[in-house]
Amino acid sequence: MSKTPGYQSFEQVPLKDYAERAYLDYSMYVVLDRALPFIGDGLKPVQRRIVYAMSELGLDAQAKPKKSARTIGDVIGKFHPHGDSAAYEAMVLMAQPFSYRYPLIEGQGNFGSQDDPKSFAAMRYTEAKLSKFAESLLSEIGQGTVDWAANFDGTLEEPSWLPARLPQVLLNGTTGIAVGMATDIPPHNVREVVTACIRLLDDPNATVRDLCEHVLGPDYPTDAEIITPREELLKIYETGAGSVRARAVYTREDGNIVITALPYQASAAKVQEQIANQMRAKKLPLLEDVRDESDHQNAVRLVLVPRSNRVDAEELMGHLFATTDLEKSYRVNLNMIGLDGRPQLKDLRTLLNEWLTFRTDTVRRRLTFRLEKVEKRLHLLEGLRIAYLNLDEVIRIIRTEEEPRAKLISRFKLSETQADYILDTKLRQLARLEEMKIRGEMDELEEERARINSTLKSKDRLKMLVKDELRKDADQFGDKRRSPLIARAVAQALSEADLMSSEPVTIVLSEKGWIRSAKGHEIDASTLSYREGDSLRASCKGRSTQQVVFFDSEGRAYATPAHSLPSARGHGEPLTGRFTPASGARFDALIAADLNQKVLIASSHGYGFITRFENLTSRQKAGKAMVSLTDGAHVLAPALVGDSSRDRIVAVTNAGHILMFSVAELPELDKGGKGNKIIEIPKAKLGTEQLAGVTVIADGASVLIWSNGRKLTRTWNDLVELQGVRAERGSLLPRGYTRVDAIEPG
Repeated sequence: MSKTPGYQSFEQVPLKDYAERAYLDYSMYVVLDRALPFIGDGLKPVQRRIVYAMSELGLDAQAKPKKSARTIGDVIGKFHPHGDSAAYEAMVLMAQPFSYRYPLIEGQGNFGSQDDPKSFAAMRYTEAKLSKFAESLLSEIGQGTVDWAANFDGTLEEPSWLPARLPQVLLNGTTGIAVGMATDIPPHNVREVVTACIRLLDDPNATVRDLCEHVLGPDYPTDAEIITPREELLKIYETGAGSVRARAVYTREDGNIVITALPYQASAAKVQEQIANQMRAKKLPLLEDVRDESDHQNAVRLVLVPRSNRVDAEELMGHLFATTDLEKSYRVNLNMIGLDGRPQLKDLRTLLNEWLTFRTDTVRRRLTFRLEKVEKRLHLLEGLRIAYLNLDEVIRIIRTEEEPRAKLISRFKLSETQADYILDTKLRQLARLEEMKIRGEMDELEEERARINSTLKSKDRLKMLVKDELRKDADQFGDKRRSPLIARAVAQALSEADLMSSEPVTIVLSEKGWIRSAKGHEIDASTLSYREGDSLRASCKGRSTQQVVFFDSEGRAYATPAHSLPSARGHGEPLTGRFTPASGARFDALIAADLNQKVLIASSHGYGFITRFENLTSRQKAGKAMVSLTDGAHVLAPALVGDSSRDRIVAVTNAGHILMFSVAELPELDKGGKGNKIIEIPKAKLGTEQLAGVTVIADGASVLIWSNGRKLTRTWNDLVELQGVRAERGSLLPRGYTRVDAIEPG
């Protein structure tokens, strides 16, 4: 210690030590006096002070409610020296039936909604009183069951805890963030928790697994399903930590999907917005509309209108469960302040055991307090009985003696308390006293004293009393479980292809590489309008759920989902916006198919191979090298290959040479390449003669050959005559069809 002129004495402390001590003091304050609940009454200090202040104002369940501002004024003025908004928000939370499983406060006015719990009105507009359930916290407060401490300014006293008759810490649960720790205790059902307590009283060696035969899981104030498997719930109660998943409940009405219950703390407005955002982003084409029809009769009614009756409701809802708040996960962290005043993470058995210790001690203190009252009353009644039996003498002493108190004590061997009680009794009342009434009351009190003494001296009797009171409270406040327990797998979001409805589409590629998609297979791509200087290059038929693969002049393959292509109502978009082909490369061909479909790919120089469509797809914008092209060659329109070994490949050159051979003669390649020769084209003619097209037909089918705008049909019988072996020259078509443009199945 040192002294400096003009200053009071002060202590010099190293900054490191001061900062450490100050931070530890603050941390302990947040842990013990703000964020974590006490295991006894399950309340944080602000909640306890609100409930106690309301009881002091006489705002019990039978009273008329008073303005919330009056209550909050008493709370912050007498017990809780903090902001009024924080105290009011804590009070509102205890009054919201969608936030508390068993609300402690009954509110009148706007106390928020499930869509927006913080939309409550200001405290000057609302009124509140304690709920019936709050009796389980307050009914024994004046019976010597709690310790009292001075309030913040030392002018009043407040209870250090409330004498809870039920394990409130589990019933309503709580959340809080302290310094270095947090608590997340879910709400539970009264009847389940009480039966577990009774089981533990009857069998102190009961395990957590035994207790979980009664405590089945959390019970949120909502009808949504808890889908966490039983073994996971058991692990949570064994360790005191984990997570619980809850899922919305839905039904089918007239083809629509109606959601009737949402998970705890989920908002119908937010869910509707999440679904609408997916619809606007074209990521949820299975839905036509979403409506919120919630009202006073239906707290939750969210209507989803599928695009068609063919939509699988379970698949759709599974996707929504995975991508919206229709399925939520809740952290469980059974961290609380124990009877030793220290925060601790507790398993279910430890928690209930410790609370039963608290409850047993509370009952013992209540009985001891009552015993003292009974003995004091018996003592006074004994004095009154003596006075009644000697009434004339008592009256004489009172009237004639200067010190009647001392005379009464010495004359009748009374205590000072008895003498004072007799002297305080009015003479007319004393005259009317009857010995039988006194004796009757004394007999009742002596019987009660004997009963209390026997209970206090017997652990079994005390345990039986605790059990009986728990059963009585469970009957009074208990209800059926609200959150059904149905084990289900965690929902998985659907892929874009799974979400799409499968519709026929025609994909059109222009000469300048612009792409678009038209609905239906009856589209004539040549009749569509094109940008000035542009025209049709190629088209293919497919479905909206398939991938589309494009081949450029370098033999690279590029893939994109068909449903993502722009509509054919406009001119489309350039493929260079999606892919990055080599400089100078152009897009020549395209095909749409399922991933496991086999495809025949050929080049204009007469080479080709078969591969699965999946091998063509690539997520890279630069594409995938698939076809090795010789100089001057380009990729032809690919053809779909069936599963039958009897299918045939028909190839035709632009000079009219046609050849048919078995599909089995052409090899299947996974990584692509040049392939094998399909039809013989003499090297001397490669500059002028090229392969015009290839197609695959089934046994007995026909083909169409286009030449100078004319159509030539070749039936199966005609083609049989052209049957040959792969890599042969083939036969020549009739005169007039020696300038072939394309070939396709008939």
